Amino acid sequence: MLENRPHPYRPISEFYKNKFQQKVYKIPVTTILDCPNRRGLKGMKTCIFCDPWGSAAHKESLHQTLQEQIELHWRRMAKRYNATGFLIYFQAYTNTFSKLVEMRSHFEISLSYPFVKGLVVGTRPDCLSKALFDLWSEYSQKTYVTVELGVQSFNDKILEFLQRGHTRRQAIHAIEKIKQLTPIDIGVHLIFGNPYESDRDILEAAKIINDLGIHNVKLHNLHVLKGTGLEELYLKGKFYPITFEEYARRVCLFLEHLSPKIYVHRLAALSSRAEELIEPKWVAYKMETHQKLLDFMKAQNSFQGKAFELQTTALSSKS
Repeated sequence: MLENRPHPYRPISEFYKNKFQQKVYKIPVTTILDCPNRRGLKGMKTCIFCDPWGSAAHKESLHQTLQEQIELHWRRMAKRYNATGFLIYFQAYTNTFSKLVEMRSHFEISLSYPFVKGLVVGTRPDCLSKALFDLWSEYSQKTYVTVELGVQSFNDKILEFLQRGHTRRQAIHAIEKIKQLTPIDIGVHLIFGNPYESDRDILEAAKIINDLGIHNVKLHNLHVLKGTGLEELYLKGKFYPITFEEYARRVCLFLEHLSPKIYVHRLAALSSRAEELIEPKWVAYKMETHQKLLDFMKAQNSFQGKAFELQTTALSSKS
């Protein structure tokens, strides 16, 4: 039960601390500047929410070598947090859109640093292959490897609105294949606050993630950045983000039906470049927004697994 714990959800930091026997921090890096959507493959369009930097945490990284990125952020974070353990997070764009030989080289460079404890690969459900699974499995024998899939939704109508270029079925199939062919942990990114989104979609997302044995999830709220397709819709009055209160309600609904065994990265999106943020403004304030979400959950007596555990208890009593 999680209702009496410091967090009303199971934070990923708890897993990392148990796994590595220390607190570890992610170093986000950019090693590829493209994705199938931006390339326009099979008629794809850039995701409606994605800025020109491909979700890179630091846009200056686009012009730095991998070594420069790792060493810069390692020094900064080691000094700020007195940290000694790090994961290299291949975050921006679609990392599996690169050649395998390049990914292998990036892995080798990352692991050459003694403070690197593992690798995190961000990608999408439709850019996977057996050769890629073999590479991940190979490196999982040397270090910790996990993949974070940008699924965003399990509703095809929402995926079409977001211009993701993949379907619900492709996402589920990708997760099943990774589970079947590799020993690595799988994370899933979800975006709440989409048009056409209902409570049923939220509940179904939790059920699918529970049933597929996902290791961790990361939650985002759909927000408007400059230079995106969403900005065009916003300026035309065809899209406006949901309120904080409604977003918080959907987070509670999702977490209550999520297995308490699944780890959570974060509860909301963060716009690290405030000058690009159009709406909602609260996306620019990481800790304030996080605390408001915790306060909302506390006021609602909401915690991860609340409904999941009730369902499990009910099923057990019937058997």
